[in-house]
Amino acid sequence: MSDRAVLHVKGRVLVGRDEDQVRDELWVVDGRISYDRPAGARDVRTVEGWALPGLVDAHCHVGLGAHGPVEPDVAEKQALTDREAGTLLIRDAGSPSDTRWVDDREDLPKIIRAGRHIARTRRYIRGYAHEIEPEDLVAYVAREARRGDGWVKLVGDWIDREVGDLTPSWPRDAVEAAIAEAHRLGARVTAHCFAENSLRDLVESGIDCVEHATGLTQELIPLFVERGVAIVPTLVNIATFPRLAAGGEARFPRWSSHLRRLHERRYDTVRAAYDAGIPVFVGTDAGGTLPHGLVAAEVAELVTAGIPALQALSATTWGAREWLGRPGLDEGAPADLVVYDTDPRADVRVLAAPRRVVLNGAVVG
Repeated sequence: MSDRAVLHVKGRVLVGRDEDQVRDELWVVDGRISYDRPAGARDVRTVEGWALPGLVDAHCHVGLGAHGPVEPDVAEKQALTDREAGTLLIRDAGSPSDTRWVDDREDLPKIIRAGRHIARTRRYIRGYAHEIEPEDLVAYVAREARRGDGWVKLVGDWIDREVGDLTPSWPRDAVEAAIAEAHRLGARVTAHCFAENSLRDLVESGIDCVEHATGLTQELIPLFVERGVAIVPTLVNIATFPRLAAGGEARFPRWSSHLRRLHERRYDTVRAAYDAGIPVFVGTDAGGTLPHGLVAAEVAELVTAGIPALQALSATTWGAREWLGRPGLDEGAPADLVVYDTDPRADVRVLAAPRRVVLNGAVVG
């Protein structure tokens, strides 16, 4: 054991969902978790409360601003805001910025990157994505699969100004070939999808996850279940649909009406997905125009939608980490955890007020 200070976390340590996975204490030695009291520990700091694995935001954009990439100092502030909210693991679901420098910072959340968004030409927010045509999709997916950390992000649908509504971005054959190439390179694929009519082709082509999924219908739910496709609903983002609809009413009334319908049934959509067995995970869509640090609000939104509190909690802790292939409060794992004053299983709103944030074994918040 080194001379580094030892941290003693005691109270209730929520290692997993089940009651038999609750422990009374853990120790942090050299930045890693141990359930054995270290011999000869001298400089011990004690933290008391209810401990959870560091929260996961599975749809977040560090390095992205309203008009595209941001400077590193702005990206740092975004990451710090997420950290202070207890988010210690981020799946960055598309960013034009190179944030590899974050990996060298032990005081910033860990990031799993999906490379840069891949969109159809003039069919996404300017400055965010590679904007390409279908014949180039496979090559760009291969590029971002190599650039990312095991994920690729497609823009599955967006407003078609000639149609005046949401339409799919890609023909079926291009999607099939692109997803097959990503899988060949060991990457999973996710896609931004608001509408109903983009989903079947993507799921039947082998996609692994759908972001937002507001267009999920009762007809499509069995297909998602059969193929094991997860969703990240980003309900704190979907809450902006009425404002977006109002802003586009004059030019695109069909699109505006469509957004309103998707918004009105958002909770029913998420609850139906959960009830059917579709994996649901927490993501805020922070970055761009949405502020960072909203993970607690998104968990609360899942509960409002009808997902049981324990499962909503798992969607940002144990279940999310398992899905992303990262450890929780396991013996020998990096000590990334958040401590609260009261039991977050009883009231998920507790997540909004972390008592202590511990990252790589250091108390950082």
